[in-house]
Amino acid sequence: MIVSIGVVGAGNFAQFASEAFLRTGKVNMVAFMDVDMKVASKMATKFQAASYDVFEDFLSDDNIQLVYISTPPSSHYHQSKSALLAGKHVICEKPAALQLEEAEELASLAKELRLLYIVNLMQRYNPLYDSVKEIIDRKILGQFLHGFFENYASDEKLDANHWFWDPAKSGGIFIEHGVHFFDMFYGWLGQGEVINAVQLSRPGFHPVINDRVQASVLYGGGTVNFYHGFDQPGILDRQEMRLLFSRGDITLYGWVPLRIRVHGLLTRKDLSVIKELFGECQVTKVEPGRGSSTVKGRFDEIEFDDHVIIDYSDPLDKQERYQQMLMAMITDQVNWISNHNNQRVIDEQNAIESLRTAREATNKMVQI
Repeated sequence: MIVSIGVVGAGNFAQFASEAFLRTGKVNMVAFMDVDMKVASKMATKFQAASYDVFEDFLSDDNIQLVYISTPPSSHYHQSKSALLAGKHVICEKPAALQLEEAEELASLAKELRLLYIVNLMQRYNPLYDSVKEIIDRKILGQFLHGFFENYASDEKLDANHWFWDPAKSGGIFIEHGVHFFDMFYGWLGQGEVINAVQLSRPGFHPVINDRVQASVLYGGGTVNFYHGFDQPGILDRQEMRLLFSRGDITLYGWVPLRIRVHGLLTRKDLSVIKELFGECQVTKVEPGRGSSTVKGRFDEIEFDDHVIIDYSDPLDKQERYQQMLMAMITDQVNWISNHNNQRVIDEQNAIESLRTAREATNKMVQI
């Protein structure tokens, strides 16, 4: 099945995504819409498609089966709803909307009309996401205790007038950006409960620029701290996330993780499982001569054969892995359009639950 896609918002990321979609051989790019007709026409020329600067005219194009929305967040609810009511499938960039009720309405409407509606939470299509989930589900490292996500992000392309800083347009950092990582931890650990949150402003700016946020979220019996700061030069942009368990920990590097380190007290069987998950990886024994042992932690005895560190790096670079994730996402969703019985990696519920946590963190935020 070949699906014809129309794109709303003809910016750089829309071009990147469109190129990835085309690589699957499952779609055609048939139209581009942007409020700036020059931008829409340039993109349309590149992809040999139609161009529009009026959204209603774009939706009237019968060649469009699926609408891909890549505009600022404040537009997402209206554009997604209008596209669904026009009989189009919808894939929207994050977040689904600025309000949880709006996301729930969109999901309900799509189900009623038997149309596709998802938010592009493509992190779940990263092979490393699945590897972490397998380790957690098998309890290879024991009970989850604590985690963190540290996002030291660049603001070099975000001048003081950029819509990103305006919560009326972006929803704020947790809603505009944090949903990706709330969704990842939701998939790994289940639904979380926000305990507290703070945001910090950049001195000397009016209107206020809030460039750092932090939230603590409870997942079962463990906590996760989420920090996002958009105040670094691009050369220092970096991210790290860690999950700590009773028998060890997992660390991932990069906002699209390309490298993982597993440190733990493992049986030979569990070590074999992890090596099978990663394939080509480096295994370092922390205490090579120790052999099988028993230690105590949390008042429990822990039996293990090896104290090891396992390192794995994705053979693809960030841009190629990102495109592979987008290709997997669009293939997954097109397969569902073809057959609604297909089980998808992400669906409309991901859009709702990730926004639920982001909205809760935003609502509980204390200004510092």
